[in-house]
Amino acid sequence: MAAEAAEEVDVLIVGGGGAGLRAAIAVAETEPGATVAILSKVYPMRSHTVSAEGGAAAVIGLADSLDEHAYDTISGGDWLCDQDAVEAFVREAPRELIRLEHWGCPWSREPDGRVAVRPFGGMKQLRTWYAADKTGFHLLHTLFQTSLKHTEIKRFDEWYATRLVTDGERVHGVTAIDIRTGRIDTIAARAVILATGGCGQVFPFTTNAAIKTGDGMALAYRAGAPLKDMEFIQYHPTGLPFTGILITEAARAEGGWLINKDGYRYLQDYDLGVPTDTPKLRSMELGPRDRLSQAFVHEMRRGRTVETPYGQVTYLDLRHLGEAKINARIPFVRELCLSYEKLDPVTDLIPVRPVVHYMMGGVHTGVAGETPVRGLYAAGETACVSINGANRLGSNSLPECLVFGARAGAAAARYAVQAAAPDQQAVRAQGADERRRLERERDGRDGGRERISEVRALMRRTLEESAGIYRDRDSLEKAAGTLADLRERAAVARLEDRSAAFNTELLAGLELGSMLDVAETIVASALNREESRGAHQRTDFPARDDAAFLAHTLAHRGPDGTPRLSLLPVTITRWPPGERVYGR
Repeated sequence: MAAEAAEEVDVLIVGGGGAGLRAAIAVAETEPGATVAILSKVYPMRSHTVSAEGGAAAVIGLADSLDEHAYDTISGGDWLCDQDAVEAFVREAPRELIRLEHWGCPWSREPDGRVAVRPFGGMKQLRTWYAADKTGFHLLHTLFQTSLKHTEIKRFDEWYATRLVTDGERVHGVTAIDIRTGRIDTIAARAVILATGGCGQVFPFTTNAAIKTGDGMALAYRAGAPLKDMEFIQYHPTGLPFTGILITEAARAEGGWLINKDGYRYLQDYDLGVPTDTPKLRSMELGPRDRLSQAFVHEMRRGRTVETPYGQVTYLDLRHLGEAKINARIPFVRELCLSYEKLDPVTDLIPVRPVVHYMMGGVHTGVAGETPVRGLYAAGETACVSINGANRLGSNSLPECLVFGARAGAAAARYAVQAAAPDQQAVRAQGADERRRLERERDGRDGGRERISEVRALMRRTLEESAGIYRDRDSLEKAAGTLADLRERAAVARLEDRSAAFNTELLAGLELGSMLDVAETIVASALNREESRGAHQRTDFPARDDAAFLAHTLAHRGPDGTPRLSLLPVTITRWPPGERVYGR
């Protein structure tokens, strides 16, 4: 039976986290007569934005400046940031955080009533606003409650987008599954904004929620939009062993130390890009995340880490901060340690290890969130507007969601009100085709030898071994072959669940397809970049090579489904490449 368009809206947003909600509000405010909908595979308040703990960066103090924030971001990103995007970002971030204040976000305060700010990795000035150590939780609550004021915003909660409807040049909508009922429908739209978050679940050990499977990236990639800078994967240096739960950088911002098995603050032995006039012992725990994670690997190779059932660890020491400060400034850190490690950071050391945390790469966009496919926009971690370069600085991600969510929403709204109506013939035809594909997936794959979970585990192990903190040609070439084999095995993996409602096995199979697309672009992009820069460290090419690789990697999906790569020059406005230090 042909699929009919169940809905038609002006702007459809896929993803209900910080970037998606901010985009929806921007649509409603930019074009009050426009119809807008949010489609999310979880209830918006369960989006991964809620997990952000440390804070949001924006210039606030008289001692700080927009230029300093821009320079820290560009230098921290190892000069792979597009500087026009960074300048727009640092200029608009304070306005967005003040707007959140007006909407009700409870920023922490100093005794005199000013907004409190804390230091953060790679930032020389105090510019990270925070709400204790539950910043993402309060930010997401504020955005969600604000979105409820706009009755024109419709929500499709617990829907999973499986395909963008396009005519090869322009997007016309999305086909999706209602997870609660199994119904497959196509929603026509004049513009679509992807805000589905990152793809950390392609790795076995990650801070990312189980929902972060690269869905939006894969949707755009299959529809003809390139993925950009996918080789740059940020490891956070302080994840809890076994769970991967993040111990926020705020714990180090408040004075926590990283120590090895001998109780030694080992970061003083490594080049962290600390300016020579900065006391190293005071600042080293707030070095950039990529270099702290790399230092852990060297400690492990030197035999100075601690072996546990869940891998090697070092320790985060907060004991000297005292109970009062821990309870006042980082109470959630204590709660996590008590709940998941059965230890109290007031008296105990916290075992930590590097863990995949953030994708610097994503869907290639301009500064308004626009992609090369007309009518298709992206924002947040799904997108790569190129403010993060080769290494994101901590506390830049939340304001990125706000700034570029707002920009994408406004741009999509303006586009939608002047664009032609969606091509209903294309919507119906592609919707029917996708319905048949999904029904075949659900009903015709009970004879496979392997389960989805087995193929997924092999994919994750392959990525960790080949495209982790350090890479080389041999491991990457081997991984490319393995991923090609896993794609064939995933296509025939066993699906036994025939139910319609909450068919999580079918959902896992669809997510695996997205993750394999993303994984192939990561490996291909890492293989192509024959240098070391930021989070991309090639042991066979240990130096940064600005002559050949001061450029973004663009991965287009080829006719055979494999990545086709090209390079795009980095936009330089005022800061030519130099030695990488954080701060000046």
